[in-house]
Amino acid sequence: MTSVGDRLSEIVMDVMGVWWRWVQAPNRAGSASHPGRRPVASARMGADKPFWKTKTLEEMTGAEWESLCDGCGRCCLHKLRHDDTGALSHTNVACRLLDLNSCQCSDYAKRKRRVPDCVSLTPVEVRTIDWLPPSCAYRRLAEGKDLAWWHPLVSGSRETVHEAGVSVRGRAVDERKAGPLEHHIVDWPGRVSRARRATEE
Repeated sequence: MTSVGDRLSEIVMDVMGVWWRWVQAPNRAGSASHPGRRPVASARMGADKPFWKTKTLEEMTGAEWESLCDGCGRCCLHKLRHDDTGALSHTNVACRLLDLNSCQCSDYAKRKRRVPDCVSLTPVEVRTIDWLPPSCAYRRLAEGKDLAWWHPLVSGSRETVHEAGVSVRGRAVDERKAGPLEHHIVDWPGRVSRARRATEE
């Protein structure tokens, strides 16, 4: 004879068995195989990644685009294009609007008005022009690379680009004092230099 307690235990076990099979069914909401649904871990994957790792250059907002500038000032140095060969030569002569200490444009909002041949970078420009320095964040991302450790968005400081020796600070000449550009041809703006960390001497 089966007691009430034993019968109750059997019912509970049956219910638990039904519930477990229901949970394990492949098409339950939340299951990895359910069409149109993903596990919570997969849905969250990448949520904490910075925008430059998840967006193309074309998908970035204006603020995100502007923040990619590392403030090195290299793109503000004058370049020479040789008529006969089309080859490019870099100089250490800076645009007159470049602050040689901060390496920032001193009149960014009106730069196009004051310097008509100043280039406004766009995703199309970044992918086609040949004079962006190899350290440039726009160029690196266009080439499928990540930002360097000294980039302000990575380091959290505007000074690391200078501390790493990547910027033009201490190496550029004001165009109003330079004289002929041909006297200032250098190769470092177009090279990848070994960026030094602040602890290195």
